[in-house]
Amino acid sequence: MTLLVVGSVAYDSVQTPLGAREDALGGSATYFSIASSYFTLVSLVAIVGQDFEPAHIELLEAHDVDVSGLERVEGDTFRWSGVYSTEDVNQRETLDTQLNVFADFKPNLSDEHRNADFLFLANIDPELQLEVLGQMNQRPKLVALDSMNFWIEGKKAELDRIVEAVDMVFMDEGEARSFANETNLRKAAARIHEVGPRIVVIKRGEHGVLVSNEGNLFSAPAFPLDRVVDPTGAGDTFAGGFMGLISATGDLSEEGIRRAAVLGSVIGSFTVEAFSADRLATLTQEEVVQRFAAFERLTQFTGQNNSNALPWRA
Repeated sequence: MTLLVVGSVAYDSVQTPLGAREDALGGSATYFSIASSYFTLVSLVAIVGQDFEPAHIELLEAHDVDVSGLERVEGDTFRWSGVYSTEDVNQRETLDTQLNVFADFKPNLSDEHRNADFLFLANIDPELQLEVLGQMNQRPKLVALDSMNFWIEGKKAELDRIVEAVDMVFMDEGEARSFANETNLRKAAARIHEVGPRIVVIKRGEHGVLVSNEGNLFSAPAFPLDRVVDPTGAGDTFAGGFMGLISATGDLSEEGIRRAAVLGSVIGSFTVEAFSADRLATLTQEEVVQRFAAFERLTQFTGQNNSNALPWRA
């Protein structure tokens, strides 16, 4: 099956407690497409400027990402710079955002893109997300989106319309609380369900993920790492692994969604081990399988049964 992602391709300048990188390849669609490419055929729709390096297009093509929808125009590529806290690597401060050609991004899907089996609307203007969905020739088997506080605070009405129209929403816990106006994550997920999507995926960084599938909750931890070099793109990679598996298997059962959430966590855990997409782009099947198995062992335990009941005190 085929998977379409519409989002940003960018250059990031990042400073973390373990170093810094200038003009590194980034963007939501970049991380998502590379992560999902390990499992399915993925097409990328985005825009870049004349300064975008041919080597980075070659990197995407080396992962069999369809870049026919990567528009190249006069001007500079979208750029973002930020610094991560030395005390909490999950906290970051944006230093500069230059939209450049991304400011005029108007996705125009090809006939092939309009027939994709699965659609992921990465973190872009909710009006564009709704417009992209309207270009599809038929309703994909699953439509998912990601968003951020910038749109929640600045275009809530527009965001509500596209959230109402999709099947699955990815948000981090701060975004979920803000969107739902609810501090309790379980209640926040329930509130988001009321708007429309049947599946709500709440990314919790180093604390893992919470998935509400029509109210059925599933929680998984993050994979424990010795060190985190660069968290940029971890959430987009998580979504890429998640949607990549769904696209490859077509399994939208409760079990399939849970398995996809764990695989997303596994793929995301590799991304943070290096700057940019460096680690993500060099994964091997063996590495992913081994870490997936390690994750299974990490979360496995024996529950109650007739021979292993809890030892209640008489």
